[in-house]
Amino acid sequence: MQKILAYPLTSIYFLFFGLVLLVFHPIQWICYNLFGYNAHKKSVALLNLCLVRCSHLLGTTYAFNNPHELPTDRPLIIVLNHQSMNDIPPIIWFMRAHHPKFVSKIELGKGIPSVSYNLRHGGSVLIDRKDSKQALVQIAKLGKYIEKHNRSAVIFPEGTRSQTGHPKKFQPTGLKLLLKNAPSALIVPISINNSWKMLPYGKFPYGIGNHLTFDVHKPIENGKNLDELISITEERITSGIIIP
Repeated sequence: MQKILAYPLTSIYFLFFGLVLLVFHPIQWICYNLFGYNAHKKSVALLNLCLVRCSHLLGTTYAFNNPHELPTDRPLIIVLNHQSMNDIPPIIWFMRAHHPKFVSKIELGKGIPSVSYNLRHGGSVLIDRKDSKQALVQIAKLGKYIEKHNRSAVIFPEGTRSQTGHPKKFQPTGLKLLLKNAPSALIVPISINNSWKMLPYGKFPYGIGNHLTFDVHKPIENGKNLDELISITEERITSGIIIP
């Protein structure tokens, strides 16, 4: 019965999701080209709030649990497990005070209204997974960018999404590059739960009635022993993941 109900609700969700992307594309262009970075940043935050609201049509609810005082006057490296594309709008909205920028695959840099524009112009970097040299250069560039401007880099070190909720082993190279190029950055581990349940049947229909949680763990100071830092970060994230 739940799957049958999911078909019409997902169709309605896709309609509103697509409309939001189409509406905010020219809004982003106007904000960026006429009013600059801060206006564009606000438009992106509002875009992602609307995308979060769209998911309420599926009965999706959210809890963003952050008991820590995160500074806004220094860069952050936000490290998360990855379960679906639905991880991203809540991160952009709830962490908006920290100017989150993403390490994203190059394919997303064109063809998607609003999303591609933000990735190209908002400070994120696009990496070619088939070209390791290009990817490393871009990640290092992001590290230097957040170090200079006191912004945040968001990275999913698992590399690919977990479709079952089970955490995957970290691939540390990209995270190490960010740590090296943003030495004053504070590491912020976050555990995501239940996002994978949004796609129980493949790409269509979406799952309904899910409660997504984002748990922010105690931040970690950057230091010299990068392997140890990454190990501690991975342990904190996996400790907060509910294994199905």
